[in-house]
Formats: sequence, structure tokens, C-alpha cells
Amino acid sequence: MKILLSPLFFIPLFLAFVMTTNAVAQKPQYEAGAIKIVAATAEEPLRKSFSISAAQNYLAKGSQAWMEERKCVSCHTNGTFMQMAPSFGKVFSNQIEIQRKFFQSESAYLKTTPVASLKEGLQPTQLAYIANGLAAYDAAQGKLTVETKETLDLMLKAQSEDGSYSNLDCWPPFESSAYHGATIAAMALALAPGYLEQVTEEQKKQVDTLKNYLQTTKSPHDYGRILLLWASLKWEGLITEKVKNDTIQMILSHQQDDGGWSMRTFATPEKWGGGARQALISSEVEQEGTPSDGHQTGLAIMLLREAGVATEHSAVQAGIKWIKSNQRESGRWWTRSLNGNGQQYITYSGTFYPLRALQLCGELDPKKESVGE
Repeated sequence: MKILLSPLFFIPLFLAFVMTTNAVAQKPQYEAGAIKIVAATAEEPLRKSFSISAAQNYLAKGSQAWMEERKCVSCHTNGTFMQMAPSFGKVFSNQIEIQRKFFQSESAYLKTTPVASLKEGLQPTQLAYIANGLAAYDAAQGKLTVETKETLDLMLKAQSEDGSYSNLDCWPPFESSAYHGATIAAMALALAPGYLEQVTEEQKKQVDTLKNYLQTTKSPHDYGRILLLWASLKWEGLITEKVKNDTIQMILSHQQDDGGWSMRTFATPEKWGGGARQALISSEVEQEGTPSDGHQTGLAIMLLREAGVATEHSAVQAGIKWIKSNQRESGRWWTRSLNGNGQQYITYSGTFYPLRALQLCGELDPKKESVGE
């Protein structure tokens, strides 16, 4: 006897097969030893309830896995970790100490590199991130260490003649312009306790050249203007009060109807990374528009608060509401990369920035002492 099955019978089986195949095909975003963080996708479900500890766990394990597996300092992951983590007190204390030693070892290795080579490829901006991470650590401790001073000295040697810090101009938003590298270097110099008071005459000229570069070079886009504001919040006198206020208004003008911000509205497709991603970004914007994302929403609120905008401001409150409503199951916030369908590492800063924004708005639990142990 033949049993005839309706075509509808096979639909659930087919969908299950597709979902299983996709799950297998998607490599973990971060993986090393026992750490395995699922791939970041736009389809990842939202959390049923907001969780600070889930975000902290994602950030701690992600940076550890990157360091162990890739063995390098990257702007998007452990570079961002050391830039941000010291602001959280004891929350990331164990991971900070591990990453700090790694940053010091990377700096020691780069010290053996000829100066001419230090100015090539990604190394100037990479050095700026290493120096910035070590300086952020020292700032939290209130004392400049020998290792940080030596790294800052080395960073100045990697400076271009115009004062900027070059990279490959290819991986927006982080490694997409010498302007970006310059803002990170400026933060490092300003954060390191007492460093600017003990520079040599030659180093002072380099510091002044960097300051002049940032004060006279037109930002490549509104995202660059945000970075300049960020650097100025560490380096007093870097920009005028008018430039600061104009930048605050610019940030507010980019807020979307849902309360969040979108990275893709801060530069036209041809401006990101010197135009290297123009076709890709244009296509994505045509298909998806410019949905709010974790990276830009967190960054906007973070800088608004650090620039003196009150927590009670309606824009800040709307942004915090967006953050609390859009966390994914993994603990991170979704942000689509400007660089295609890779591992979407932008979700890392897209999680640290919202967490810092929440902290600056008094939304974090002060009793939470440690994470990822």
C-alpha cells in the first residue's frame, strides 16, 4: 500500500534542515579553548529580559578568546577592551591584568622593529591602541608606569610627519583613516598620568604637531567629528567650546525615531574607508535602510554624557530605553559590520559602548564586582 504525503508535510522538515545547516556553517564569532561564542547575526533573538551580566560575560570572554587565538592587539576587540574596561572598576579586573601583560609584551616586540617599519601598514594605529589601553589602565590607577611611558615614546616614533597615525584605510570604522588613528593617539597621550609634563623637546614638537593636525584637518565625516569630541574630553583645550557644542547638536540630530542611532548615517558610503566599501554599504542601505545599532547608540549616549548632557535629557532617556529593549540572547547588541558578512566583530564595541552608556546614566548594579572568572 502506498502512502501519499502532502507536500506540506515536508516543509517543517526542510526548514529544520536549513536551520541546522546554517547553524553548522556559522563559525563561532570567538573561539579558544573552552570559550565558544556563537556567531553574531541579525536574526539572533532578543533577550526576554535585560541582563548586564550577560553583556559583561560576552565582553570578558570575547577579548580573552581573541588574545589566545589571534595573539594580536586589534582595534575592534581587545583594543576596545583595554580602552573601556578600566572605567568599570573591579568588574573586569582579572581580564584587565591578563590583557595588560599581553599589551606590554606586544609593545616590547614592536620596540625591536625598525622605526621606518613602525610607520607602515596598521602598526601606527595599532601602537596607538596599545598605548591607549595601557594609559587607560594607568589613569585608573593614578600612576604612570615605566612600560606605558616607553610605549608612548614608541608611539610618537610611529607618527607621520603631519602628526597623524596611518593604517590601511580599509576596515571602517576603526582602521579606516589616519584621522581615526590620530584621535586614539591623542587620547593615549592625554590619559597617561603626567606623561605630557615630562616629554623631551623633540617629543613636545611631535605632540604639538598631532594637536595641530586634529585642530586644522577637516574630519572625513560626522563619525570623525565624534572621535574628535571623544579625544577632546580627555585632552582639555583640544577643541573650542563652540566646536564641542556644535558636535553635541550634530549627534542629537542623528537620533532616529526609535531612540537609537545608526552608524551608517554618520558617513555616506563613499566616505567610509576611502570609498573601499561604497558598493557594499550602498547595497545594504538600499535593502535594510539604516536601523539603529548598538555601536552608535552606545557611543552617542556615552559621549553626550561625558560632554555634560544630563541623564534626564529626553534624547538620552530614549537611547537608554532602546539599549534595554534591544539586547540579544548572547548578551551583545547587534551592529552590522561595514565590511561585509564576516564575523561582525563590530558587535564587540557595539556591546561595550552601550554598557558604558548605561554606567554613565547610573544604570549598572554597583554590587557586581567581577565577571567571567
